Amino acid sequence: MSHAFIVAAKRTPVCPRNGAFRALEMSELGAVAITALLQAAGCPPSEIDEAIVGNALYGGGNPARVIALAAGLPESRPALTIDTQCCAGLDAILLAATLVETGRAELVIAGGAESFSRSPLRFRRPLELRGQPIEYQRPPFAPWAERDPDPFAAAAAFADARRYARAAQEAFACESHRKARCADQGGELAPLAGINCDSFMRVLTPAACARLPALAGAKDHAVTMATAAVEADAAAFVLVASERAAAKLAPVHACRIAGASRMGCAPEMPMIGAQAAAAALPLTGRTLAVAEIMEAFACQAMGAIADLSLDADIVNRGGGALSRGHPIGASGAILAVRLFHELAREASGAAGLAAIAAMGGLGSALLLERV
Repeated sequence: MSHAFIVAAKRTPVCPRNGAFRALEMSELGAVAITALLQAAGCPPSEIDEAIVGNALYGGGNPARVIALAAGLPESRPALTIDTQCCAGLDAILLAATLVETGRAELVIAGGAESFSRSPLRFRRPLELRGQPIEYQRPPFAPWAERDPDPFAAAAAFADARRYARAAQEAFACESHRKARCADQGGELAPLAGINCDSFMRVLTPAACARLPALAGAKDHAVTMATAAVEADAAAFVLVASERAAAKLAPVHACRIAGASRMGCAPEMPMIGAQAAAAALPLTGRTLAVAEIMEAFACQAMGAIADLSLDADIVNRGGGALSRGHPIGASGAILAVRLFHELAREASGAAGLAAIAAMGGLGSALLLERV
């Protein structure tokens, strides 16, 4: 089996729901990111074999095809949409790597796109002929109601089980915002609608956090708006290439996909999905230079850092989802884009990890090695 490489990575800024991107369709977000990606790689659209897009909120159809056409990819190229909720954007990259490693493709665009602002309203049909449709906010993630908790309830239960104090979670969130404000992310961003940075990051203080009401959980370990990532709009993509295609493009910076893993765990314990996936990677004896860990909730990221024995100084050096927002289907791809660009600051051979969990007890992880 041959190796797969990431030779370019781009994303739009992340904007909270009903913010600067409120009028933009998901296809517009995706097309902007892919166009910037191809420009960065010096790769014409005609060279692309396929596009794979992760998404969680679209109302059916195949948004990957719409995005691919909007980005100028040839009509003859296939496009595939996958939905593994929060893991979808990263899973799209893992699938692209498999296609390249097995020789089924040379160049694949993979990532995720999501618009909370333009996502469709969702209703269930009534049982009676003249009944009223019933709106629902999320689909089931397990077949058993008692094992399918609300995400906030699951996070609060995890925080309580790990004894993560509310103040500790808030301190983690404040640090995420601080790191985001100090980060130089220009190389990874494709400006859009006059926005050239993630718009949610701010000066967040412990005093401001302490005034927020609890959203879930007991007082001492509660989850609040500060310690949960906000709903957001964004798109993020990478270009996955074979060794031959990578040599032809001759990128300034490239990373070899050194490991990939998708795992499941108990559906009522989704907060450990990322740990399960990362633990399956070939990490033994390897020193990580950087890690991008999903911050859907502060307690979730804190748990992953502890369980994987990660040095906190290498984790989310440019902030995380708590300071950006959580565009579900794109979040995993954003981790990969950030990881790619963080590794550009490291020496050849440096390794980096991206890991994310999803409701229903899923986790995905990616190990990159700078060429």
